[in-house]
Amino acid sequence: MRLAVAPPENVENSSLSMTSLFKICSHCERLSKKDLGVRIPRPLGNGPSRFIPEKEILKVSKVADRTQAIFEDAFSMLGRLDNVSVVMGFHPHYLESFLRTQHYLLQMDGPLSLHYRHYIGIMAAARHQCSYLVNLHVNDFLQVGGDPKWLNGLDQAPPKLQQLGELNKVLAHRPWLLTKEHIEQLLKAEEHSWSLAELHAVVLLTHYHSLASFTFGCGIMPEIQSDGGHTFRPPSLSQYCVCDIANGNGHANLHDDLLGNQEMCGEVEVLMERMKQLQECRDDEEASQEEMATRFEREKTESMLVVTAEDEDSAPSRDVSRHFEDPSYGYTEFSRRGEQVPTFRAQDYSWEDHGFSLVNRLYPDVGQMLDEKFQLAYNLTYNTMATHKDVDTSMLRRAIWNYIHCMFGIRYDDYDYGEINQLLDRSFKIYIKTMVCSPEKTTKRMYESFWRQFQHSEKVHVNLLLMEARMQAELLYALRAITRYMT
Repeated sequence: MRLAVAPPENVENSSLSMTSLFKICSHCERLSKKDLGVRIPRPLGNGPSRFIPEKEILKVSKVADRTQAIFEDAFSMLGRLDNVSVVMGFHPHYLESFLRTQHYLLQMDGPLSLHYRHYIGIMAAARHQCSYLVNLHVNDFLQVGGDPKWLNGLDQAPPKLQQLGELNKVLAHRPWLLTKEHIEQLLKAEEHSWSLAELHAVVLLTHYHSLASFTFGCGIMPEIQSDGGHTFRPPSLSQYCVCDIANGNGHANLHDDLLGNQEMCGEVEVLMERMKQLQECRDDEEASQEEMATRFEREKTESMLVVTAEDEDSAPSRDVSRHFEDPSYGYTEFSRRGEQVPTFRAQDYSWEDHGFSLVNRLYPDVGQMLDEKFQLAYNLTYNTMATHKDVDTSMLRRAIWNYIHCMFGIRYDDYDYGEINQLLDRSFKIYIKTMVCSPEKTTKRMYESFWRQFQHSEKVHVNLLLMEARMQAELLYALRAITRYMT
């Protein structure tokens, strides 16, 4: 499938097939209504993202042959190209791994039926009120023969799926509370029990919790054919033909962008200088283990105090909330009570030494795919920062990854958590915590408030880091609980 191309010079010769990608000019709309007798929808937004100008995304897909080939493969496998994949197209090497893993989890042979897998995806996405992913998998669920009655609410689904409700809730919001008893309740239920192999469901839950974070963090818009992606109302008054502005060539916020860049002038240089100074300090002296532990506890406590949103909590819509239980349960509730997240020492249970092998044992080949995806997100670099080239960004990437794990109580003994406050400013921390812990509260203002001089592709990379770090953190708690149950 080819993405949108530039608008034709002669609008009258434009094909009606372009309506699936572009807004419709008045001529085409009149022609369609007259000749076909149908109402033509128009998109509610310009492009795949509310945060990223469409012209930036289309520019990437036009010049990158590899990205275009991946898009075509995705379309041939799924019969669609969703907006999540389009935005991930900024980083084709990662996108290829992501699509391969997701295809394996949803389509390949395994212990769970296809409609069970899509329903679990619905449950997981609904936990974060992610109607985009919920609607996507409602359609997939029905296409693979799922019972429409299950979509009336979790209470209408089979008891076996209902039993996942507690695990879904704890994993999504407070994975540090997960214990072997949660696993035991699933595996030793008197009726409708789960098998160890069927804990493939755990990977699906963590996949869609983290994908909901990416969806909100990048402001992903519904496709035109999806609920919330179109309207039949006429466009607002404008000097532009709605067909001509489909590529993001309408009203741009160029003036605002220039002002933002002027205000944040030197931001990148300051960050690069801090990285250089931290490296020099690291070379000169090394903190003691006691000091490293103290710095971790300090950073963990401070992360609990970071405000995740500017607005008051909003109740989820009925359409989404019917797919999960206890909507008041969330991450912010835990921090407000002033309780401490218990520390999980990565040296005692790590992905590399423990989680990887257990996943492969329960569900062959998935461990390898997940490990590749984690590594790609973590190590991905073009050695650039904004307009600067030949920059080693490893220190910054590690700070972002470890800060997320710190919020979940995971500590690496060999990392100096004092670096985090040097490299991540408060606006960035607010964005990270909101996207990872309460992604449904992520706003465009938050997205625009951090790294004002950086490119959108770099911000998408940040979102990939946040998504994968979150997924790995959830998996570590879940796999540790399974290990404790098995031993």
